[in-house]
Amino acid sequence: MNRGLFITGTDTGVGKTIIAGAIIAAMHSRGIKTGAMKPIETGCISTGKSLHPSDGAFLKDMAQMDEPLNQVTPLCFGPSLAPLVASEIEGRTIDLQKIRKHFRMLTDKYEAVIVEGIGGLLVPIKRDYLVLDLVRELELPLVVVARPSLGTINHTLLTVNYAIKEGLRIAGIIINFSRFPEGNIAENTNPQAIQQLTDIPFIGVFPFLKDLERENLERAAAKHLNLDLLLRYIQK
Repeated sequence: MNRGLFITGTDTGVGKTIIAGAIIAAMHSRGIKTGAMKPIETGCISTGKSLHPSDGAFLKDMAQMDEPLNQVTPLCFGPSLAPLVASEIEGRTIDLQKIRKHFRMLTDKYEAVIVEGIGGLLVPIKRDYLVLDLVRELELPLVVVARPSLGTINHTLLTVNYAIKEGLRIAGIIINFSRFPEGNIAENTNPQAIQQLTDIPFIGVFPFLKDLERENLERAAAKHLNLDLLLRYIQK
């Protein structure tokens, strides 16, 4: 089992990148040399002859890594779609061996590696290979990031129960306010309901942040997340 975490989401747009960055910054503040990886990024911005993975760049910055960006994010695609669909549109092959190679290089150098997934567990990377297959291959425990709004109980339980069914380890659940809170009853009651409906460790509720500077993420993680629950999977 590799040291680190795989950050997955109950849906797209739940704020996996922010949570991954916050965890990375928090681990560094505790003296743990932590690397980052976003193996595949779609919706990348064209910069002439190449594509720029903004999520990968953000994580690289949070981890203060010297490695080139194409090692943090080996595979980039333009369309904001599942990797399978994006790769077919662009007529390119998903090279899983490239992901494996760069992941091994990072695990050799860093005490822990935080990997951000692509959407949810059932997002197709190839026709016969889903995100959950990548989680299993990298041998990392999951952190499930969920939104706080109406419907999240169903999405969270579906994700958690399917992960358990597939034999994946789950380090915990984080509710993330990726948007400014509406202050409605669903947002106020969903965290407690999820804790009552599953035995998976509840890591915390991460607040909406306008300022995504490294120090701000680090402080928010220390204040709002139970990092000791995650350290069990990093300090061995």
